[in-house]
Amino acid sequence: MVEIGNKVENFKAEAFIQDEIIDVELDDYRGKWVVLAFYPADFTFVCPTELEDFAKKYEEFREENAEILSVSTDTAFVHKAWHDHSEAIGKVNYPMIADPNGKISKQFGTYKEDEGLSWRATFILNPEAEVVHMEIHNNSIGRNVSEILRRLRAAKFVSEHEGQVCPVNWEPGDETLEEGLDLVGEI
Repeated sequence: MVEIGNKVENFKAEAFIQDEIIDVELDDYRGKWVVLAFYPADFTFVCPTELEDFAKKYEEFREENAEILSVSTDTAFVHKAWHDHSEAIGKVNYPMIADPNGKISKQFGTYKEDEGLSWRATFILNPEAEVVHMEIHNNSIGRNVSEILRRLRAAKFVSEHEGQVCPVNWEPGDETLEEGLDLVGEI
């Protein structure tokens, strides 16, 4: 399973995007930030609300030099069928990765062996494919895509500003803190 600070090994898979099934691999995105959004299954309840919100905010992620990759244990053909029949999923304009054997989900520790599905999970990888954020939670709880975007921006900021850290609810332009012993017990 991946851990914070570790580099993620490459994976290869099929993905559905823009009416095509293409081959993708994680290495295709080296040099970019990557948001991996694991979800349990196509044609479900919470998942389309999240994937639609990722689609609505996709350009904001791209402005941050980030790519969104959604991942489920469905096939690329099921992704296409869902895309063609759901108004919400019809808006998805980023790769929908197929993981029918659960290999990628197992790599990230999100696979539910008893169901053959993934937990709902989010990983943010830096341009070197190192994990800077991970969250895995119950499938009945939807994500907050705006918060994921905020976390991406915070991760980018601290990677570009050595010694700076982002306090609670930090947004771009807000004050940051400088690491140091002089802050201990003073906040």
